[in-house]
Amino acid sequence: MKKGILVVSFGTSHLDTMEKTIDVIEREIAEKFVDCRVYRAFTSRMIIRKLKRTGVMEVDTVKEAVKRMAADGIEDVIVQPTHIINGIENDRMMEDLMENMSLFKRIRVGKPLLSSVDDYKKSIHAVMSETELDEDEMLVFMGHGTDHHANSAYPTLEYTFHALGYNQVLVGTVESFPELKNVMAKLEIAEKKKVALMPFMLVAGDHAKNDMAGEDDSWKSQLEDEGYDVRIIMKGLGEFDGIRRIFLDHIEETME
Repeated sequence: MKKGILVVSFGTSHLDTMEKTIDVIEREIAEKFVDCRVYRAFTSRMIIRKLKRTGVMEVDTVKEAVKRMAADGIEDVIVQPTHIINGIENDRMMEDLMENMSLFKRIRVGKPLLSSVDDYKKSIHAVMSETELDEDEMLVFMGHGTDHHANSAYPTLEYTFHALGYNQVLVGTVESFPELKNVMAKLEIAEKKKVALMPFMLVAGDHAKNDMAGEDDSWKSQLEDEGYDVRIIMKGLGEFDGIRRIFLDHIEETME
């Protein structure tokens, strides 16, 4: 059977971070699974429209991508999301796949980044092994957050950081719980005034550049207003070798 791998990302319109993350993930997948043709889909229709409107590139939705694969004669499909949690975007992806299962002889779906306790541990070690902190510095991650029940991944992530000995790490979200105010309450208890801010997102795109590090009402500006010395680490998770390896491992697991 002719094989293909569909890599599904939320997407970004920021090409600088796309080149360092999504592009690299897709390239490494193609290099590792040489008998499979690699395809791309984004789940954010807003980003797809923006990229097309500005003439940057055209990216398929999940439905468009699977139909393209079928037209190319692909019969055996592996779908690997680059989503961080098994939340709304992953649910929508699964709905689109279910509608088109009859196009193929077989469809297998890999897991998002944080899908097991082992995934949490590997992700934490992958990031911390490449992140240097001063002894008196706290590291605050900004996750996306969601009203989906999978948002529980973020408090779990912070708990796991601490269980692994990274007690100087805190996790908040831009759109759900824990909020910045929850993070700031813990910073006050820690009694440390130096903070490194970093996105816990695949790409360092709009949320990272504006909500986290922007000038107006960003996490950075709010922390500085409270007297914290803030340093920005503008690096998406997709830039870490160990994070990309987890996605490769999830593809291999679907093949077993």
